[in-house]
Amino acid sequence: MVQAYILIQTEVGKATAVAELVGRLPGVIQAEDVTGPYDVVVRAQADTVDELGRMVVAKVQQVDGITRTLTCPVVNL
Repeated sequence: MVQAYILIQTEVGKATAVAELVGRLPGVIQAEDVTGPYDVVVRAQADTVDELGRMVVAKVQQVDGITRTLTCPVVNL
């Protein structure tokens, strides 16, 4: 299992709606509005890195109001 944090920038005023929509996607563990340079932080999981990438590109980035994402895979050192 691969987990990652997805940092999302949204259009002005869209953070709450984006967090709600992304939070319903399969593989998303948690989605929350935050303050700072990013508007929403998501914790997601998938079976492989490739599946995680497909989820981000095909599902997360397609949500209306998202302008940019940054995916940060979790590592266990």
